[in-house]
Amino acid sequence: MTSTSTRRPRRVGLAADGGRSGAPGPLDRPPGPVARRMNTLVRALAGSWVSDPRVAVSLAGAGLLLGMLLGATAPNAEAIGVHLPLSLLPSLSGHTVLASLMLYAAEILAGLGLAGMIWANSKGWRPDPRHLLVASAVVVAVMVSLTPVGSSDVASYAVYGRIAAQGGNPYVTSPLAWGEAAYLDPVGMMWKDQPSVYGPVATLLQSFAAWVGGSHVATTVLVWMVLNGLVFLGVGVLLLRTSDDPVRATLFWTANPVLILALVGGGHLDTLVAAAAVGAIQVARKLRSGWGDVLAGVLVGLGSGVKISAVLIGLGLAWPLVARRQWGRLLRMSAAAAAVLVVPYTFYGASALGPLLHGLQLVTWPSPWRLVEITGRALGVSEAAMMHGISLLWPLALLVVAWLLNQRIATDQPREVVGPFVLVFAWILVAPWVFAWYTAVAWAALSQVPRNRMTRWLTLVTVVLALFLSSGGHPMPVR
Repeated sequence: MTSTSTRRPRRVGLAADGGRSGAPGPLDRPPGPVARRMNTLVRALAGSWVSDPRVAVSLAGAGLLLGMLLGATAPNAEAIGVHLPLSLLPSLSGHTVLASLMLYAAEILAGLGLAGMIWANSKGWRPDPRHLLVASAVVVAVMVSLTPVGSSDVASYAVYGRIAAQGGNPYVTSPLAWGEAAYLDPVGMMWKDQPSVYGPVATLLQSFAAWVGGSHVATTVLVWMVLNGLVFLGVGVLLLRTSDDPVRATLFWTANPVLILALVGGGHLDTLVAAAAVGAIQVARKLRSGWGDVLAGVLVGLGSGVKISAVLIGLGLAWPLVARRQWGRLLRMSAAAAAVLVVPYTFYGASALGPLLHGLQLVTWPSPWRLVEITGRALGVSEAAMMHGISLLWPLALLVVAWLLNQRIATDQPREVVGPFVLVFAWILVAPWVFAWYTAVAWAALSQVPRNRMTRWLTLVTVVLALFLSSGGHPMPVR
């Protein structure tokens, strides 16, 4: 045992959101040119009026209010054509520019509010996280009763659920082929002919919502929105009770206005993936036993059954086990995850993988692969060859970026958190097809890591994605 007199003092590095992290190694490396410019910008904004807690909360509230007004004035250019109980204001369907400006303003205000609250927290602002949770619960309760804003994905969930509830196979039957007008009309144009790209666990939940809603698509959407909102708040409660820093965890999730707009206002099932991720990470950290490994694997399997990208969570949890050569734990966790993932797929067979593989070939801005695709076309490269090349290169880029991100996080942080975070964040940065709501797992994981440089980057990436790729289900720049 090393005596306290011989221990070397830990060096302290500057944290991303203005605080300090008692961490050796990576945080003491001189920042590169991009990081230096970001540091200058962060210092300027962190010392401005935006970091005043009252201003930050007001900005966040204004952004959320604009988002709710869009839902209340559906149908419009940024909300699907379904009336939920609180969508009672006159429609803005004839005011496309106004609706779009409201959505962009909501995203920008929410982003500034989020950044301001994080900066205020780094300078000592310590609000009661329980009060933040209650305030968020009020906002969520209103938002789930409003028409979804920013995406038509919920309409797709509804019709896939309707197909499954009536005995069809949503992995081989598109909404257009099913042809039920009430469910088809709200679906975004580019998804009407697209079978489900979601996992069988997602299909099970979607079919439950459709079973309750029956022929009434608005009821199906409402059931899904309420279910999704409850899961969002449930994750918030879990983070509040299990995090080392409940205030930070609550600001990153429950009181995060950008996530509320994307996940709750948009009704995206990435909330369910984040719930599985938080559960698996906390179990892996705190229940290092045989049953704990099995439970973590089960949660990873359930998350992957919602969206296959949740496999990254399992790989992130396996990372430290491989490093420690804990092969027994790795085997138990992997076997449980595989069993839970494979069993639901047996109900649909290989047909459930076809749409998923097709979805992996989609490319959109602001992914850097979109530029590669355009360049390839200009050079006369065939589309098939180009997509094959991209599909081979981006996973390799993911591993490289994940390794680089890992070097920027202090070595004394829990690896069960860092592993899933760096893999998911790297995926967000390099995947050909990504949206703001995909960042949910990254935010949930980062809430478990003390202040670090990644906070600023995740905030920036989330807001940029929200501004680039939010719409009411209208065509977006794809391929």
